[in-house]
Amino acid sequence: MKIPKRVCVYPKDVQRITGRSEKYARRLLHTIRQNLNKQSHQFITIEEFAQHVGIDIETVKQFIID
Repeated sequence: MKIPKRVCVYPKDVQRITGRSEKYARRLLHTIRQNLNKQSHQFITIEEFAQHVGIDIETVKQFIID
């Protein structure tokens, strides 16, 4: 198992995972922030993203490339 060097998810990661556009990825991260009551400058962790979209965390970690 490859351990990612970071714990936060960026729009490019969401694009790799979903195959959707950057605009969709940004909107999805914004929605997750709202649902978690986070401010716009706070990051979304891999665990929070995986839980929100219903994908196994190990699957998400495979797409996190540094």
